[in-house]
Amino acid sequence: MPADPAQQQAPTLSITGASKRFAGVVALDDVSVDLRPGEVHALVGENGAGKSTLIKLMTGVYSLDEGELRFEGQPRTFKSAREAQQAGIQTIYQEVFLAPQLSVARNMFLGREPQRFGSLNLGKMNRDSQEILERYGIVADVRRPLGDLGLGVQQMVAVARAVSQDAKVVIMDEPTSSLEPREIDKLLSVVALLRQQGVAIVYVSHKMDEIFRACDVVTVLRDGKLVSTDPVSAMTRRTLVSRMLGREATDVESGRTQLSARAVVDRETTPALQAQEVSRKLVLEDISLTVHPGEIVGLAGLLGSGRSETARAVFGAMPVDSGSVAVGGEVSRHRSPAASIRRGVAMLPEDRKVEGIIPGMSIRDNIALAALPQLSRGGFINRRRQDEIVEVFMRRLRIRASGPLQRVSELSGGNQQKVLLARLLCLNPKVLILDEPTRGIDVGAKAEVQALIAELAEKGLGVMLISSELEEVVEGSDTVLVLRDGAALGTLFGDEISEDSIMNLIAGAAADTLETTTP
Repeated sequence: MPADPAQQQAPTLSITGASKRFAGVVALDDVSVDLRPGEVHALVGENGAGKSTLIKLMTGVYSLDEGELRFEGQPRTFKSAREAQQAGIQTIYQEVFLAPQLSVARNMFLGREPQRFGSLNLGKMNRDSQEILERYGIVADVRRPLGDLGLGVQQMVAVARAVSQDAKVVIMDEPTSSLEPREIDKLLSVVALLRQQGVAIVYVSHKMDEIFRACDVVTVLRDGKLVSTDPVSAMTRRTLVSRMLGREATDVESGRTQLSARAVVDRETTPALQAQEVSRKLVLEDISLTVHPGEIVGLAGLLGSGRSETARAVFGAMPVDSGSVAVGGEVSRHRSPAASIRRGVAMLPEDRKVEGIIPGMSIRDNIALAALPQLSRGGFINRRRQDEIVEVFMRRLRIRASGPLQRVSELSGGNQQKVLLARLLCLNPKVLILDEPTRGIDVGAKAEVQALIAELAEKGLGVMLISSELEEVVEGSDTVLVLRDGAALGTLFGDEISEDSIMNLIAGAAADTLETTTP
């Protein structure tokens, strides 16, 4: 845990009594926050708590309805994000908003390119970019197109670009959501360096480990209101989670999830889904798994183990070289996502923003999209029936929104995930394949999604669950298939399932591989 910064320093940025409303809905209500030089200030809360609204008020995207913003001791009103950036307030978002076709150096200086005799000074741009990256320990060829680099390196380039512009305040909004552990370590080392340089940092994250490792102060928001601001050193994880949820969080702290303690699965019934010896060259090798009605089968493994590839192969979204998939005991001859859906298999994709939601459409249209063939007759949609279905699922899944006509892009991540689940449930599926259903959503929304998965399984749906969080797989699964390098290492049932048993399987396979490759 980093040392506490000097609290006596005057804030670089203060926002006092901030309130913001949209179409009569209160998004932020009387919130005050101070950002001090050399301090990492965590901003946490459930999806919909007001974090994004507060950030947009700080950065000139939104204007205050009530309250005051002071920057470097003076009252300020930023009329645009560009004006805030020019003042020294830089924001790094979860997604990398740069130009992938341009070189790393061109991206570093995008919009402020050095000139020489009226033309771009590429030599200076390359040299300065290389110097900036080296300063922050980032290894990359500045002449290569940004899109050729891994997502983690792209994120680090975005960080370096932001902090190289004489930043006084740096706002990091879920900066590690797409990073591997070693890349997270690198980013947090950059955060520590910025602290030493006296930069005020806002760190938005739902990952408790990062908050307690990297941050000095934590502000909790809930339902658009300020709950508390305290030194991280004075907090426990239980206290922090309790404040975020507004209720006791004993189950969350102890590792128990809403998926735990379900009824025993009847494995004598006909499988809802069964894959046998599914293979694809260099990707999957003889993968077999069975999902019974009412059973949650978790896929566990390290990055690159073949979890998502297995899901796509079973769903028909990835061609295979051999193997079979049966639904309800009948082998599927023609395999495609459309054929799987017709047979009662639905899949929630890993990346909801790229493969899931249609951001420009309403909640109603996003939910009803998959059910339109059943809602249409003679080319006309039965709007009354559509509205009835949407209302049922919005209420059942507790989707928080101003109404069914609100754009889905305006919702929090957790509510977007619920919209996608509602779309799948409109199909009345027999099997749900859920790839990272709780990624990028806060602890409160995560508990609600987990409770929904458990409820669906209790009602007889077969569920295939993929999660990068081993604890979630352990606590939430009746059966766990452990994978490594596209091959199955073993299957665990009931009381056999534990983090130790999964890691022992993976470690044992790694040891066997080492022995066979050692001369």
